[in-house]
Amino acid sequence: MSLFTTTYDVIVIGAGHAGCEAAVASANLGSHTLLITMSLQNIAQMSCNPAMGGIAKGQIVREIDALGGFSAIVADKSAIQFKMLNQSKGPAMWSPRAQSDRMRFSEEWRSILEKTPNLDLYQDMVTDLIVMDECISGVKTTLGFPIKAKSVILTAGTFLNGKIHIGSKSFRGGRAGERASTGITEHLVSLGFETNRMKTGTPPRVDARSLDFSKMIEQPGDSTPLKFSYSDATSFLAKQRSCYMTYTSPDVHALLETGFDRSPMFNGAIQSVGPRYCPSIEEKINRFADKERHQIFVEPEGWTTNEYYVNGFSTSLPEDVQDTALRSVAGFEKVKILRFGYAIEYDYFPPTQLRHTLETKRIRNLYFAGQVNGTTGYEEAAAQGLMAGINASLKLQGKDPFILKRNEAYIGVLIDDLITKGTEEPYRMFTSRAEYRTLLRQDNADIRLTPLSYDIGLASQERLDRVRSKIDATNLFIAFLEKTSITPDVINPLLTEVNSAPIKQSMKMAKVFSRPQLTMDRIIQLPVVANFITTQNIGSDVVEQLAIHLKYSGYIHKEKNNADKLNRLENVKIPDNFDFMSILSLSTEARQKLTKIQPSTIAQASRISGVSPSDISVLLVHLGR
Repeated sequence: MSLFTTTYDVIVIGAGHAGCEAAVASANLGSHTLLITMSLQNIAQMSCNPAMGGIAKGQIVREIDALGGFSAIVADKSAIQFKMLNQSKGPAMWSPRAQSDRMRFSEEWRSILEKTPNLDLYQDMVTDLIVMDECISGVKTTLGFPIKAKSVILTAGTFLNGKIHIGSKSFRGGRAGERASTGITEHLVSLGFETNRMKTGTPPRVDARSLDFSKMIEQPGDSTPLKFSYSDATSFLAKQRSCYMTYTSPDVHALLETGFDRSPMFNGAIQSVGPRYCPSIEEKINRFADKERHQIFVEPEGWTTNEYYVNGFSTSLPEDVQDTALRSVAGFEKVKILRFGYAIEYDYFPPTQLRHTLETKRIRNLYFAGQVNGTTGYEEAAAQGLMAGINASLKLQGKDPFILKRNEAYIGVLIDDLITKGTEEPYRMFTSRAEYRTLLRQDNADIRLTPLSYDIGLASQERLDRVRSKIDATNLFIAFLEKTSITPDVINPLLTEVNSAPIKQSMKMAKVFSRPQLTMDRIIQLPVVANFITTQNIGSDVVEQLAIHLKYSGYIHKEKNNADKLNRLENVKIPDNFDFMSILSLSTEARQKLTKIQPSTIAQASRISGVSPSDISVLLVHLGR
């Protein structure tokens, strides 16, 4: 089929993490999809840290997998280390993280794309969008010819008018060694879109052969590593590579400060806002002047390469300052720098211009996903791409949109925060952003989301059957513990060992095992429990579900009740193009904010900054509630 004559259902612009998920999702839902990228060699490039997951981000990767996306599978297949973070805290805080082989990660994604039916790839740069009657109808590329489409998803990352800064030097680029994308922002502004600039950065990459790891603290992976994907498409790591930790010092800080007068962060060359929670090393020194040292994590870029990533040393200082200061870090005395750190500024579009489907309010069938919406991180981008791809395809098929609520997924929190509150700095997901994080755990993303994904036709029957088996086995295990008693002679020796009061008569196991002193590792060693696990073929994932149920069922039940109350307001819909300005009993600020955001439900309206409870009451009255 010819590009000149084909009308695609969906065109995806950009093949980063958002673009890849968007393209595969729309294609797997039956839409004829074209993925356009400026470089087929750099698909799903890990521009910054070669890792997936982390605090809250790991939950997002698990959610993408549960929905039928591929980031978790790619992360597993390219992993060189796996860690479950925050295990000393409650299960709502447990967060998986995998260090990746950068080149293998990109290769795995390209393999998936090339094997996906209904999906075509094309290398070129999109310079313009074709819009007719406030509806997208295609794109134009640098070669000048139009490519027609019913929907377009923009996932251009940091490439829109990207500008790279190193010291006093600056040049156009979307990533080191790659040109920026031009034309799209200017066209969207001409159509009435609001745009602004953001900044992010990256640290130097160094040659491991020049480092002295004996002066650093080794950071190995978990002794029993897990994986991201719930499917059988991946396996657990048989071997891992270690990361290492070292520290800056007052001497390092003093050397870095000698370049502050040439730093684009401080001399006015960069005026856009960077990520607050991932600052450059110069920002750390300036902002936390009382700190004598900062952690630096030294992370391998792959299985076979000598290139290492200096996590915690992101900088745009001049090259000579980077080199001199880095040599004063313990273990880096003889360092050979392969690539210097830099900062990059790029265009983004305030996400309040979008609907919850990620479709723009101004142009029908045009969707934005990823860093163009003001987010930072591979995981946040991939989640948006997945949701945009799903909704673009569903809309073309005349089906209802797929929107996740805040109590259903971190992805729901992410998108609702962006659409409702907007962002003036790169948005990063944290567990603290989710008011129902006990419900939104990394261990139950498949239970929460796979049935929803199956209903829209994305998750497979095999995935659904696996989830149902997990639920059935968990319920069977819970029923066994709730109905079966344990005698004092069996359990008291263990209770005494863990300094818990012994029982005087037989008690149901569920009640005894809920004691905080009893860990699941000890419980499953009891012969009666071990025998049940063996005879019923109970897997480790079910044991994990049971452990959480025993210790946290009260908290979980309370959060579910709170979520049910919220959902009542989520079900109170606000008509499209509702005239908030005509309701004079609303505060002036509320009228202005509501008119700009155009919330779709009362619950969403209640989360808008400047909209008070009394304003919500007024809206309910006007809606007949």
